[in-house]
Amino acid sequence: MKVLVVNCGSSSVKYTLFDMDGEKKIAWGLVECIGLDEAYYKRQSLKCGEKKDSVKASNHTQAVELVIKELLDKDCGSISGIDEIAVVGHRIVHGGEKFSKPVLVDKDVKDGLKECFAIAPLHNPAHYAGIEAVEKMLPGIPSVLVFDTAFHQTMPDYAYMYALPYEYYEKDHIRRYGFHGTSHNYVSQRAAELLGKPLSELKIITAHLGNGSSVTAIENGKVIDTSMGFTPLQGVVMGTRCGDIDPAIIAYLIEAYPEFKDGAAINNLLNRKSGLFGISGLSGDMRTIVKAIAAGNKRAKLEYDMLCYSIKKYISAYFGILNGADALVFTAGIGENSPTVRQKACEGLSALGIEMDVEKNKEPLNSERFISAPSSKVKIMIIPTNEELMIAREAKKVLANE
Repeated sequence: MKVLVVNCGSSSVKYTLFDMDGEKKIAWGLVECIGLDEAYYKRQSLKCGEKKDSVKASNHTQAVELVIKELLDKDCGSISGIDEIAVVGHRIVHGGEKFSKPVLVDKDVKDGLKECFAIAPLHNPAHYAGIEAVEKMLPGIPSVLVFDTAFHQTMPDYAYMYALPYEYYEKDHIRRYGFHGTSHNYVSQRAAELLGKPLSELKIITAHLGNGSSVTAIENGKVIDTSMGFTPLQGVVMGTRCGDIDPAIIAYLIEAYPEFKDGAAINNLLNRKSGLFGISGLSGDMRTIVKAIAAGNKRAKLEYDMLCYSIKKYISAYFGILNGADALVFTAGIGENSPTVRQKACEGLSALGIEMDVEKNKEPLNSERFISAPSSKVKIMIIPTNEELMIAREAKKVLANE
């Protein structure tokens, strides 16, 4: 059984084709800069090595057409006909309160997704365009939507509500939703497998740390709390996002600076010019920050300390909320590849039973492993995330009505 996973951004189409007999990745690629002269298509398959070409892709339909042609290519293709694809799984950033689990696409589902445009204007319209493009290029092949927010829908109301007048929740559905749910779901399931215990019996803190970062508290397989909120802006310090701030700062900036009278400008400041980039003045990329610290850059060191401190605060808070933890899992770009961030985020947490084996943590491995000290009551783990595989699994389940 083959499952095609599609992740559409505002100007990109990323895809992975899986053979679910053994869950093998057999083709993958990315069409980037859709609608621009510099559009390109980078792809790879088990048959052929990586190829990259400049392409003409004015919209998502043309991008998906390039993908399907590549998958059907007689030399490098992975399928002989579109009917080999059993189902398409789409990554959707925001499902609002409407979608609490993966769903098979029909007209009502598409209408419901449109209702979520207002709360995810940068993402959901692009996802919708991708769905329509896939429907056009793969007629008759069912599609399943898998939502980043769905895994977090088990949060209790006292955790997801904001203390604003209740009418804003009733009218506008303003509440905490959480994001990276597919990643948190995958690594928590994998952690349970590595621990040899049922997920339904475990307390796990998962830290998805990348350009966008979130920390989640999971008890018995259900999310109790997560750091991101109504949008992916809330929570720990991130690459270009500010994370938690006093909301009165926004009102102050709007009054003090004429350029911020426009809501789009303040949104751009908080989402794209803050975080690691904002404090360091260099970059939102942790690799650049680490190099700058080694060269003696004080602002880079300050931002690094702020990032690690914010992660540590959420780990500590969620340990308290869960009344203990069996495991702490690091994943995503920074979580998987930055031993210094992992170490600093865990420093001084021995009172919580979180003790790292520093030498194991430093090992340059890109694989699942335990990095906790033998004396640590909490198992510290690195688990590379695999959101695409999780989406493929969920799509397969929905198709089978499981």
